[in-house]
Amino acid sequence: MVAVAPAVGWLCGLLTDSALRDTIREQHAHRHRTSGIVLSVSMSPAAISGDPESGADPATRQTVTASWKAPDGGGRHGTVPTAARVRKPGERVLIWTDDRGAVAPRPMDVPTAHIHAGLAGTGAFLLTAGVVEAVRRTVVRCMVRRRYERLDRAWATAGPDWGRTGTGS
Repeated sequence: MVAVAPAVGWLCGLLTDSALRDTIREQHAHRHRTSGIVLSVSMSPAAISGDPESGADPATRQTVTASWKAPDGGGRHGTVPTAARVRKPGERVLIWTDDRGAVAPRPMDVPTAHIHAGLAGTGAFLLTAGVVEAVRRTVVRCMVRRRYERLDRAWATAGPDWGRTGTGS
């Protein structure tokens, strides 16, 4: 447990970090930041329940209907989530889009990837340590059970008179 669990956690963290860095590169290559013009404002369901992804205060979460230019130059419009307090029609809002111009989530950043990789490594470490401990406890339980079975057999062969004077034992 002392050697294997940390090694598994470290390896899992490294592999996760590498995969997330590839994801970050891909997301930054295919997502574009653009500005749009607010057409109308509406509260979103996230304003009531909160949005753990954005980390924004639930009271400040809104959706707006906006128009923006796609990377190919064509105009687009649609509903866009925003963390801004109050947006009025005509104001500018920042929008992340994919290569087709559709609204996309903000790409992951490197510190967030490091945190996710660290959590994955920690989880792998804990899971490995738990499995090793469970196997160890199972082996010890089986050994103790066999020991008690041998002890019961020894008591059975010795008989109920074991240790009494004059029984020959």
